[in-house]
Amino acid sequence: MYQGPARCLCPLLRRAATASTAPPPPRAGGTGEGGSGAGTATLRGARRAPHGFSSSLGCPMGGGGSRLYGALAQTLSSSTGSSGTGSSAAAAAAPRERRGQPEAEPEPLEARELLAQCRLVLRRRPPRCRRRFVDLRQGAAGGPRPIRVMQWNILAQALGEGKDNFVQCPMEALKWEERKCLILEEILAYQPDILCLQEVDHYFDTFQPLLSRLGYQGTFFPKPWSPCLDVERNNGPDGCALFFLKDRFELINSANIRLTAMKLKTNQVAIAQTLKCHETGRLFCIAVTHLKARTGWERFRSAQGCDLLQNLKSITQGAKIPLIVCGDFNAEPTEEVYREFSNSSLNLNSAYKLLSPDGQSEPPYTTWKIRPSGECRHTLDYIWYSQHALNVNSALGLLTEEQIGPNRLPSFNYPSDHMSLVCDFSFNQDPDRLL
Repeated sequence: MYQGPARCLCPLLRRAATASTAPPPPRAGGTGEGGSGAGTATLRGARRAPHGFSSSLGCPMGGGGSRLYGALAQTLSSSTGSSGTGSSAAAAAAPRERRGQPEAEPEPLEARELLAQCRLVLRRRPPRCRRRFVDLRQGAAGGPRPIRVMQWNILAQALGEGKDNFVQCPMEALKWEERKCLILEEILAYQPDILCLQEVDHYFDTFQPLLSRLGYQGTFFPKPWSPCLDVERNNGPDGCALFFLKDRFELINSANIRLTAMKLKTNQVAIAQTLKCHETGRLFCIAVTHLKARTGWERFRSAQGCDLLQNLKSITQGAKIPLIVCGDFNAEPTEEVYREFSNSSLNLNSAYKLLSPDGQSEPPYTTWKIRPSGECRHTLDYIWYSQHALNVNSALGLLTEEQIGPNRLPSFNYPSDHMSLVCDFSFNQDPDRLL
């Protein structure tokens, strides 16, 4: 049984904010620079086996005035065009470099060291639920190392504590002091090469400083009018974040995309980056997005999806560059936006369909929660991939109903109302044959 929070935060987790190479977002009325932050450390120590190693809040910022958030200025102005594509790899440099100040080298950190400290903080909580990878390879194993991609809506802290009303989840389970350790533990357990996150409102003080020390390079693109800013004690806007391991990939191009619908700019965003794999020399594009939520907004989501696809067609040169798209689409497979991605000329397939017996059905749920209006069990999260150019070697199984428990998500042993999706990809040796 849970016995209350462990108050003795470990040194690495206490120092996360001061270790950041990018300035934190400003408080109400302040100014600052947002956008992308780049880490410069390389990962030292143990790296995962292919399927292994499972082994302070700001002052009040509510109201419309808080939406004039200084951190957004740099990020939004870094984009060009109607949807904000066209920025280069240089746009992902740390803000301090733009001011002519040398970027400090973060001290490298071993994954096992951070994992041990997270588990120490979580020692009074129930153990993390174990999930297994499902091998989806058609032939014998071999060739270059697969590319492991994680997709996850981690639940913005301000929304979890202030807006989302998870009526069966104790408030103690949502305290950031421990919930951040549960999020980090999930990431460290699977050690993705590429990490795509939504609802990130602790980028500058937690994820960027810690993950940069593990060898990741990160980019953050906040929502222009984040609902987090309407929560009295918030940590700034939430948005999408994309991290990749610098010892595996080189950033070729980066685009922050503010999605449009019916020719109007919306509050939803995406990040698309073209990477070069060091081992194979192959280029591919990775994108992360979070579409509009709520019932009744289906046509709006469809328009946002169309805009994102148009941007990705341009970035991938009409599917010549392999593509992976991760996101919380806030859409069931019956929605139009899902059909648009399924039928796109980019030749995309949804990776988690491959877990079904016929390979054609999505999982029964990727989010499961209880709100005042009732129980919500939906499939909203996806990893899309170029099926002519990429193979799915394995996918991480989802939590079972028994593991989730009667109070659903989030909980003391799972930090978000959405489950993480993790896939291992390899390049098809003859991509043009299937296009």
